Amino acid sequence: MKYSKDLIKENMNKYGQTVLKALNNFKDSYSIVECYDLTAKEIFETKSSQEKSCPKNTFLGLCEEGLVKGVPVGNYTTSVMNKEYAIQAVEILKRSPTKIFTPKELWKKLELGDKKHNSQMDVVWVLWSEGLIV
Repeated sequence: MKYSKDLIKENMNKYGQTVLKALNNFKDSYSIVECYDLTAKEIFETKSSQEKSCPKNTFLGLCEEGLVKGVPVGNYTTSVMNKEYAIQAVEILKRSPTKIFTPKELWKKLELGDKKHNSQMDVVWVLWSEGLIV
Protein backbone atom coordinates (compact mmCIF):
# COMPACT_ATOMS: atom_id res chain seq x y z
CA MET A 1 0.00 0.00 0.00
CA LYS A 2 1.44 3.34 -1.00
CA TYR A 3 0.93 5.97 1.66
CA SER A 4 -0.24 9.49 0.81
CA LYS A 5 2.40 12.19 0.34
CA ASP A 6 0.83 14.18 3.19
CA LEU A 7 1.09 11.24 5.58
CA ILE A 8 4.70 10.61 4.56
CA LYS A 9 5.63 14.26 5.03
CA GLU A 10 3.90 14.34 8.41
CA ASN A 11 5.66 11.22 9.73
CA MET A 12 9.09 11.24 8.07
CA ASN A 13 11.99 12.37 10.24
CA LYS A 14 15.56 13.18 9.21
CA TYR A 15 16.59 9.51 9.34
CA GLY A 16 13.88 8.72 6.83
CA GLN A 17 15.14 11.57 4.66
CA THR A 18 18.68 10.22 4.97
CA VAL A 19 17.65 6.75 3.81
CA LEU A 20 15.73 8.06 0.79
CA LYS A 21 18.52 10.38 -0.27
CA ALA A 22 21.17 7.67 0.23
CA LEU A 23 19.17 5.35 -2.04
CA ASN A 24 18.77 8.11 -4.58
CA ASN A 25 22.55 8.68 -4.56
CA PHE A 26 23.44 4.98 -4.66
CA LYS A 27 25.58 4.25 -7.69
CA ASP A 28 28.09 1.59 -8.61
CA SER A 29 30.96 3.87 -7.61
CA TYR A 30 29.87 4.01 -3.95
CA SER A 31 28.71 1.33 -1.56
CA ILE A 32 25.36 1.75 0.15
CA VAL A 33 27.27 2.22 3.43
CA GLU A 34 29.25 5.11 1.92
CA CYS A 35 26.06 6.62 0.51
CA TYR A 36 24.38 6.51 3.91
CA ASP A 37 27.41 8.00 5.67
CA LEU A 38 27.82 10.83 3.13
CA THR A 39 24.11 11.61 3.18
CA ALA A 40 23.96 11.63 6.98
CA LYS A 41 26.76 14.20 7.00
CA GLU A 42 24.75 16.37 4.60
CA ILE A 43 21.52 16.17 6.59
CA PHE A 44 22.73 16.25 10.20
CA GLU A 45 24.89 18.92 11.79
CA THR A 46 26.06 16.93 14.81
CA LYS A 47 28.46 14.01 14.63
CA SER A 48 26.33 12.00 17.10
CA SER A 49 23.31 12.22 14.80
CA GLN A 50 25.42 11.46 11.73
CA GLU A 51 26.79 8.32 13.39
CA LYS A 52 23.66 7.18 15.25
CA SER A 53 23.80 3.40 14.85
CA CYS A 54 20.17 2.29 15.34
CA PRO A 55 18.63 3.83 12.20
CA LYS A 56 21.77 3.23 10.15
CA ASN A 57 22.00 -0.46 11.06
CA THR A 58 18.27 -0.92 10.56
CA PHE A 59 18.64 0.38 7.01
CA LEU A 60 21.82 -1.58 6.30
CA GLY A 61 20.29 -4.74 7.77
CA LEU A 62 17.38 -4.54 5.35
CA CYS A 63 19.80 -3.86 2.49
CA GLU A 64 21.95 -6.79 3.55
CA GLU A 65 18.97 -9.13 3.30
CA GLY A 66 18.02 -7.87 -0.16
CA LEU A 67 14.81 -6.27 1.10
CA VAL A 68 15.47 -2.78 -0.30
CA LYS A 69 14.78 -2.18 -3.99
CA GLY A 70 17.91 -1.47 -5.98
CA VAL A 71 20.42 -2.64 -3.38
CA PRO A 72 22.04 -6.04 -3.87
CA VAL A 73 22.34 -8.58 -1.07
CA GLY A 74 25.67 -8.04 0.68
CA ASN A 75 27.54 -7.62 3.94
CA TYR A 76 26.77 -4.13 5.18
CA THR A 77 26.42 -4.32 8.96
CA THR A 78 27.39 -6.37 11.98
CA SER A 79 24.19 -5.37 13.76
CA VAL A 80 22.07 -8.22 15.02
CA MET A 81 19.24 -6.62 16.98
CA ASN A 82 18.43 -3.61 14.77
CA LYS A 83 18.51 -5.81 11.70
CA GLU A 84 16.17 -8.29 13.41
CA TYR A 85 13.76 -5.52 14.47
CA ALA A 86 13.66 -4.32 10.87
CA ILE A 87 13.00 -7.77 9.43
CA GLN A 88 10.23 -8.40 11.97
CA ALA A 89 8.66 -5.03 11.17
CA VAL A 90 8.68 -5.81 7.44
CA GLU A 91 6.95 -9.12 8.18
CA ILE A 92 4.27 -7.28 10.18
CA LEU A 93 3.74 -4.82 7.32
CA LYS A 94 3.53 -7.59 4.74
CA ARG A 95 0.91 -9.43 6.84
CA SER A 96 -1.20 -6.25 7.09
CA PRO A 97 -0.80 -4.56 3.69
CA THR A 98 -3.97 -2.49 4.00
CA LYS A 99 -3.27 -1.21 7.52
CA ILE A 100 -1.53 2.12 7.86
CA PHE A 101 0.92 2.24 10.75
CA THR A 102 2.90 5.13 12.17
CA PRO A 103 6.51 4.39 13.12
CA LYS A 104 5.55 4.32 16.82
CA GLU A 105 2.64 1.93 16.20
CA LEU A 106 4.95 -0.35 14.24
CA TRP A 107 7.46 -0.36 17.11
CA LYS A 108 4.70 -1.33 19.56
CA LYS A 109 3.73 -4.24 17.29
CA LEU A 110 7.23 -5.70 17.82
CA GLU A 111 6.30 -6.27 21.48
CA LEU A 112 9.70 -5.45 22.93
CA GLY A 113 8.41 -4.38 26.32
CA ASP A 114 9.97 -1.20 27.67
CA LYS A 115 12.70 -1.04 25.01
CA LYS A 116 12.75 2.48 23.56
CA HIS A 117 12.23 3.25 19.88
CA ASN A 118 15.40 4.85 18.52
CA SER A 119 14.39 5.76 14.93
CA GLN A 120 14.58 2.17 13.68
CA MET A 121 10.94 2.16 12.62
CA ASP A 122 11.26 5.58 10.99
CA VAL A 123 13.61 3.88 8.53
CA VAL A 124 11.40 0.82 7.96
CA TRP A 125 8.30 2.99 7.74
CA VAL A 126 9.64 5.36 5.09
CA LEU A 127 10.97 2.51 2.95
CA TRP A 128 7.61 0.73 3.17
CA SER A 129 5.56 3.87 2.60
CA GLU A 130 7.59 4.73 -0.52
CA GLY A 131 7.23 1.20 -1.92
CA LEU A 132 10.94 0.45 -1.58
CA ILE A 133 10.64 -2.83 0.36
CA VAL A 134 10.67 -5.97 -1.78
